[in-house]
Amino acid sequence: MRTLAITICLVLALAATIAVPIKDVGNHPKSTREKRSPSDWHSEPEGVWKKKLVWKEEWKQIWKTEKKLIWKTEWKKEKVPAWKTEQIQQWKEEQVPDWKIVQKPIWKEIQVPIWKEVQVADWKKIWKPVWKEIEVPITKDVQVPEWKQTYVPEWVKEGIPGEKFLGKDDHGWEYTSHDLWRKKMIWKPVWKKVWKTVQKQEWVKDKKLEWKEEWKQIWRTEKKQAWVTEKKQEWVEEKVQVWKTIKKEIWVPVQKQIWVEKWKQIQIPVWKTIEVPAWKKVWKPVWKKIWIPIHHEHHGWD
Repeated sequence: MRTLAITICLVLALAATIAVPIKDVGNHPKSTREKRSPSDWHSEPEGVWKKKLVWKEEWKQIWKTEKKLIWKTEWKKEKVPAWKTEQIQQWKEEQVPDWKIVQKPIWKEIQVPIWKEVQVADWKKIWKPVWKEIEVPITKDVQVPEWKQTYVPEWVKEGIPGEKFLGKDDHGWEYTSHDLWRKKMIWKPVWKKVWKTVQKQEWVKDKKLEWKEEWKQIWRTEKKQAWVTEKKQEWVEEKVQVWKTIKKEIWVPVQKQIWVEKWKQIQIPVWKTIEVPAWKKVWKPVWKKIWIPIHHEHHGWD
């Protein structure tokens, strides 16, 4: 293409040097000039009108393609954590008081039968209030750290491949450039630390009022027959307090983490191709009319 452009320019320049007459003025009355006397030397010089090819500079409007960064809205489905409270069945062991009857050997003295009033010991069952220390669950709000991803805009340097036209000089030579750079905006991911509130279960101590069964010794008056002293072994029943373990069914609230789906609106950068106006410098050939004078040689006889 460059060789063809140079050949066309040389042909047009050669044609510009050739004089092309517009009209034959040899027989025209005005073009015939009479010989004048030496005193009339101030007359107009003889000559002819010729065409000359010249190059005229012009600006031509063109359209070029450019890319424009726009933002497109899209919806993205993501899963976020959530907390759900569930009741879990558990068995709790407790110690409760109980009474057990045992057989105990004793020696009993037998006396001569007589009647007398004596004070004898007896047991009376009573209920006594006591405070028992227990643990109860409570839910407490605590702050825990969490990392959240965000995006910030940042300008980076990007190379433009290929050639770019810069114009022409006075002789029609084109100028181009390579390895151009331009700015491009990207979205850089950044992690940000945030705090969120979660519920935590703790156990605290509390007191519970219970009624405890207890045997109290009392004295009562009765008539007793005395006998001649004798020793006799007998087995008697006796109540002994013991503790037994029982299992009690309880329901404990537990926080369970689940995942739920949620739609999130995001912005995505896209490149859009647009046409923008521009001006291009061109050279247009034009024929120009010029006057070329004719010079004669003088030999001294005019």
